Amino acid sequence: MKFKRAWSLLAAMTLGVGLLAGCSQGEKDGASGSKDSDEIKIGVNLELSGAVASYGTSEADGIQLAVDEINEDGGIDGKKIKLVKIDNKSDAAEATNAAIKLITQEQVVAIIGAATSGATVAQAQIANDNKTPLISPSGTSPTVTVNEKGDVNEFVFRTSFIDPFQGTVAANFAANDLGVKNVAIFSDNASDYSKGLASSFKEDFEKAGGKIVAEESYVAKDSDFRSTLTRIKSAKPEFIFIPGYYEEVGLIVKQAREMGIDVPLMGADGWDSPTLLDLAGADALNNTYTTNHYSSDDPDGAVKAFNDKFNEEYGKSPDAFNALGYDTVYLLKDAIERAGSVDSTKIKDALAETDGLDLVTGKYSVDENHHPIKSATILEYKDGEQVFNTKVNP
Repeated sequence: MKFKRAWSLLAAMTLGVGLLAGCSQGEKDGASGSKDSDEIKIGVNLELSGAVASYGTSEADGIQLAVDEINEDGGIDGKKIKLVKIDNKSDAAEATNAAIKLITQEQVVAIIGAATSGATVAQAQIANDNKTPLISPSGTSPTVTVNEKGDVNEFVFRTSFIDPFQGTVAANFAANDLGVKNVAIFSDNASDYSKGLASSFKEDFEKAGGKIVAEESYVAKDSDFRSTLTRIKSAKPEFIFIPGYYEEVGLIVKQAREMGIDVPLMGADGWDSPTLLDLAGADALNNTYTTNHYSSDDPDGAVKAFNDKFNEEYGKSPDAFNALGYDTVYLLKDAIERAGSVDSTKIKDALAETDGLDLVTGKYSVDENHHPIKSATILEYKDGEQVFNTKVNP
């Protein structure tokens, strides 16, 4: 998921790289997680407060559940995992500062987070320069692992699939499963996440023979969408694609239904928050769909086992961000075990070679751009509940 890029971070990142210049791999060998330590120290850099705290806190719960399981089972090669958690406050500059602290002061062997793409990209250069693996559970922008020059961020990985895949899945679902021909797109003009999804959806829907009858935009923090929805309604779409975050989407869905727009609405993983239901209401969410990473209704046995464990621990059903956080720990565990070492470069190499790892969110492999090759799930809202619709393989 992509949070707004903060270009003003350049100075802070330059400072961070300078501070880290003396933090060599040799220094890290003396940190927790070295061959002489009885623990493996892993950093957690997540949005635990702020605008998208729903994502970060959900991932933190999944991460903790996985770590508790692994430690109770003897740890990794006999070493217990120790988490060092920092709240980046849903802010890219804070994420940069957190990465600096985790590497220079805490000397972690790897960092999990951020939840959003922008806050992950803010750490990427620091991770690369200091040879520290960085794994975003849910950063879906391609720029998380491939920079704007087209170079792969050598030490940066992700657990989630990328935005273009979500857009393609949504376009094919609209054209083939719902059979619609004329659609509208309503995206957040200030969000690279939203614009990227809109672009991939448009390209693939038109390839499938469909027509885009209206393209409109809004800006994050907007609260009244009625005038734009009026223009969309006048174009008479059979379907509206709304790739955005739950805070605005909840209001858009509510106002659209109040205006008599009853066609199917669809978004992506940015919809996935309990707050969406609070904002939109259960009735308004009927006949809406999202692409996502996971469904608790998926009949897969591994999913059921995870659901049961999560319910026992937290007293509620897990969401996709819980599952992605959980899977990220097991992805890292697998890499450390295959590396046979807590050396960060060896862990990075093992992550890059991951092929066919069974995780709760699907079988996971990594391509040459550090993009996961894995399935996507389509969810449907029915009376306020997310219901498994189908799974789409890459």
